[in-house]
Amino acid sequence: MRILAAMSGGVDSAVAAARVVDAGHDVVGVHLALSSAPGTLRTGSRGCCSKEDAGDARRAADVLGIPFYVWDFADRFKEDVIDDFVAAYAAGQTPNPCLRCNEKIKFSALADRAVALGFDAVATGHYAQLEDGVLRRAVDADKDQSYVLAVLTAEQLSRAMFPVGDTPKDLIRAEAAERGLAVANKPDSHDICFIPSGDTRAFLGARIGVRPGAVVDDDSGDVLAEHEGVHGFTIGQRKGLGISGPGADGRPRYVTAIEPDTGTVRVGSAERLKVDFIHAERAVWTSGSAPDGPVECVVQVRAHGGLAPAVAEATESGIEISLREPLTGVAAGQAAVLYRPDPAGDIVLGSGTIAVARPVAEDV
Repeated sequence: MRILAAMSGGVDSAVAAARVVDAGHDVVGVHLALSSAPGTLRTGSRGCCSKEDAGDARRAADVLGIPFYVWDFADRFKEDVIDDFVAAYAAGQTPNPCLRCNEKIKFSALADRAVALGFDAVATGHYAQLEDGVLRRAVDADKDQSYVLAVLTAEQLSRAMFPVGDTPKDLIRAEAAERGLAVANKPDSHDICFIPSGDTRAFLGARIGVRPGAVVDDDSGDVLAEHEGVHGFTIGQRKGLGISGPGADGRPRYVTAIEPDTGTVRVGSAERLKVDFIHAERAVWTSGSAPDGPVECVVQVRAHGGLAPAVAEATESGIEISLREPLTGVAAGQAAVLYRPDPAGDIVLGSGTIAVARPVAEDV
């Protein structure tokens, strides 16, 4: 097959490309230029898709003996990922830009161009397992990225390959060293790739501006502080609230609700963060069709945690998820990913974007 290997400049995508070459496929490497400032350099483990990363990807392709190109997707990335990220925070949500990048860029815009050029699939260095259209967690649980791939449709998965998902990360690094790839010990990227400073609040503030509002106590209704915009807060946040001391009960306060229309940020006890029902929109089912009736599953609401057994059911408006155990810190804009436990790697059933998370206290 003709395979387009998406090469970020990191060790995972380099080994993924190498494995596809070893499998006998006709492989071409491509690095996506996603920054409007191509001179930007990586700072340690922060950022990606920089000028340095492009150079690392090219050197890896040279070692593998495959053609290599750089494709400019900066405008599409800004529109579909960065602008979406900013808009979601302005609306009081907590988005995951990696999901949107996979959905809109790597397995949509990139894959569409690849198919148009005669390629059969796109191979990436994501940690997940994919066989016969079934998406599973990676063997390395600490590196598993199936959560950020759960937004992919059955059609998108049919054009994807994840060659490193069956191997622990330390062995991937060892393999890279054996192959003579200079990125063998390159640090993994952390945080949000387009915010290399790590200061998300400053990044959002520069684009959204000042939109004053109040921090209000859930119990008393008292205004505890003023703030410059709801984009500076997320559900479950404890620090940086601008308030003095704990609540009247002597316990810490957390952000329990964000109301973008009024600019109100509500804070309360940890108990108020517990939810047992989630309604998710924009449902995607990896099999290509929704299940018939309720499904016993495990739901994950954050990229690195937030799991609970649940019963999920497809509806006309999305997915209704009843949690068998309460979860905390569930925010609108996050993805709710449904898994079916399996010894060979939990199977991804589907996902949806969280629209409503109902607190336990509101049950009737």
